[in-house]
Amino acid sequence: MIPGEMTLCEVFMSQFSLKMEIADNRFFTGESLPLFSRTEAQKARAFHKKLAGYEPTPLCDLKDLAAYIGVKNILVKDESKRFGLNAFKMLGGVYAIANLLCEKYGVAVEDFTFDLIKRTIKEPMTFATTTDGNHGRGVAWAAKQVGQHAVVYMPKGSAQERVDHILALGAECIVTDMNYDDTVRLTMKMAEERGWYIVQDTAWEGYTKIPTWIMQGYATLADEAVEQMQAMGIKQPTHVLLQAGVGALAGGVLGYLVDCFGAKNLHSIVVEPDQADCIYRSGVAGEMVNVGGDMRTIMAGLACGEPNPLGWPVLRGCTTQFISCHDKVSALGMRVLGNPLGDDPRIISGESGSVGTGVLAAVRHHPDRAALMARLGLDEQSVVLVINTEGDTDVAHYREVVWEGKHPACG
Repeated sequence: MIPGEMTLCEVFMSQFSLKMEIADNRFFTGESLPLFSRTEAQKARAFHKKLAGYEPTPLCDLKDLAAYIGVKNILVKDESKRFGLNAFKMLGGVYAIANLLCEKYGVAVEDFTFDLIKRTIKEPMTFATTTDGNHGRGVAWAAKQVGQHAVVYMPKGSAQERVDHILALGAECIVTDMNYDDTVRLTMKMAEERGWYIVQDTAWEGYTKIPTWIMQGYATLADEAVEQMQAMGIKQPTHVLLQAGVGALAGGVLGYLVDCFGAKNLHSIVVEPDQADCIYRSGVAGEMVNVGGDMRTIMAGLACGEPNPLGWPVLRGCTTQFISCHDKVSALGMRVLGNPLGDDPRIISGESGSVGTGVLAAVRHHPDRAALMARLGLDEQSVVLVINTEGDTDVAHYREVVWEGKHPACG
């Protein structure tokens, strides 16, 4: 090194403390569920492979960021590249709708094509759902592909850009004056009254089949990631950070990874916004705990207060730790991914997609970094898998955070 030249780590030595509550899982058993296995994930992926435009989303190896954080690898599965929809959610919605239609009309899902189903459907159908944006867009896209209608309800405060994305796909979109969970109840009521088919990524008594298909559809991204890791010469991740709203993504992906590698061989961390941390609170209590109120968080896709009872058993049994964190952690992740170190690729990540990376960056800059690294089991041999679940689905807010410094780490 040239005398007087600073190293990369010396350049970035500012310290700040962001709110992150970490809870170890006292109820860990390591038991997974056959519903969310590698076999089921590969069935879903075989279905997705037949869709026009399918290709695995990138698994980005952020080597320079990993060196800066102090781990071996940071692998970011970039779902902003999924089918041109800027988010992972369609994986679940289209798989569920396909299974629903195949079951209704006696078609094997292995034989499913949009053209076949269009010719088979004998009566107009309406698919209804509640969304913070990405799930509704996926349902609207799937409904359009089979020539049917979608009605999408969104909670109060939903970004107009997310509404416009749904409208552009020909769906009806209604923004309520309620929070997410109350909007789900409204959707159920309207669907029952009008004979609509609900396509929701959470479950309740008497409604489990469709959310199971949705969770299995999400696991396609995990099957891709494991295949991509092995192509890189990486046998498996040591850590995975999974964001949770109702816990459908986290449960589906964790179930797959546990089936592949074993729960005791994987340090799994579920992350949520502190204003909507139902999974964190459930993890502490050992049973499902609901969170009410407005749930004001920039992580719109995670602003859910009631755990999915299908995903909860997997999360309770197989999660290593739960984290409840401030919005500033997510904003930090957005900036880190959008302004990469060295030769790392640039990743556009929205508020719900960036929180896992934000946790890693917040730990790196924390005054008690060494203690937090040890608490999370992170060291120079760690291979960390992170899911970027969405891109800039709200461009205006993305720029406010990344360009204008909204929700700063310091101050």
